[in-house]
This record gives sequence, C-alpha cells and structure tokens, in this order.
Amino acid sequence: MLDGDQKIINSAISGKASAFGLLYDKYHAQIYRFIYLKVSHREEAEDLTHQVFLNAWQNIKKYEFKGFPFSSWLYQIARNQVIDHYRTKKSNIDIEDIKEIKNDDDTLDNQVNRNYEIEKVKNVIQNLNPEHQDIIIMKFVEELTSQEISKILNKPQSTIRVIQHRAVKNLRNMLKKENKNGQKKQIK
Repeated sequence: MLDGDQKIINSAISGKASAFGLLYDKYHAQIYRFIYLKVSHREEAEDLTHQVFLNAWQNIKKYEFKGFPFSSWLYQIARNQVIDHYRTKKSNIDIEDIKEIKNDDDTLDNQVNRNYEIEKVKNVIQNLNPEHQDIIIMKFVEELTSQEISKILNKPQSTIRVIQHRAVKNLRNMLKKENKNGQKKQIK
C-alpha cells in the first residue's frame, strides 16, 4: 500500500469525512464495475455500490491493514452485499448490458464481431456458479492477484488457483458447446 493511501485511510479511520471521500473517489469505479458485472442492472449496481461505501464508512474504524490493498476490504463488503441482494431477491445472476469500449480504429464488422463474442461470454458466465463468476470477474476483469482474491473470498491462494482453473475450464467447455450450437443453428 502506498504511504499516501495509508495516511488517507488513517484520516478516514479518525473520522475525517473528506479523507473517506478521497477513498470513495479512488475506488468507486472499480467496486461499481464489480457489482455491475454481478447484477447487470445499472440502478441496482448503483444502489449496492452506495450501500458498500455506506457500510465501509460505518465500519472504517474496524479496518485493519493486513498486507492487502484497501480495495480488498471493499471487495469483501461488495461481495457480501451482492450475496445479500440475491438472498433477498432470489433471482439468477444476470450478466447483460456491459458496454463494450469502442476503438475508433476498428471497422464496423470487427466491432460487431467483438460485441457478439462478448455477449456470448457474458451469457456463458451467467451460467457459472456464483463462486466461479466471482473469480472470473475478479481475476480477468478487475485484474486482481490471486493473493487479493484469496483475501476477499477468505480462502487459501492454492484453493483460489484450483477454483480459477476449474472456472476457466468450465467457461471454455461451455463456450465450445455454445459455438457448436450456434453453428448448428446457422446450418439449418
């Protein structure tokens, strides 16, 4: 953790709202993105992100630096918030409506093909179990390390690597099935 971050965190712990505001500004986008990938509805993601930071502000005095970035603590809160959300909602995780970042140099055909592939992956991810979804999103979208994911999920790194391997393998197999089904539909 950077010394500047530690000073800001210590100020927030001592009750300075402006310091917590700096943490909010720094981590809001990545926590929102994580939640959005889990719930897929902008309004729900905004509400849950708000709850995460409210919860973090209310519990900042309990935060202890344990060698992991501050964001790991926020991801734990976010993950728990999403779990609580689905417990009360009792619906399937829906990973839709992720906007593709547009590259101005791409041709329209490339953009359409890439967006189609991303839609396929999102649809397949939605069929993974929640733990596999978490690990795929944290590792490949949020680009967290295995150590950070281990801290967030409260599991040993070796377990995280095994689960990640299984999640990627399941994702790959499901994509192969999806591709075969798509080819059959085109032939008919």
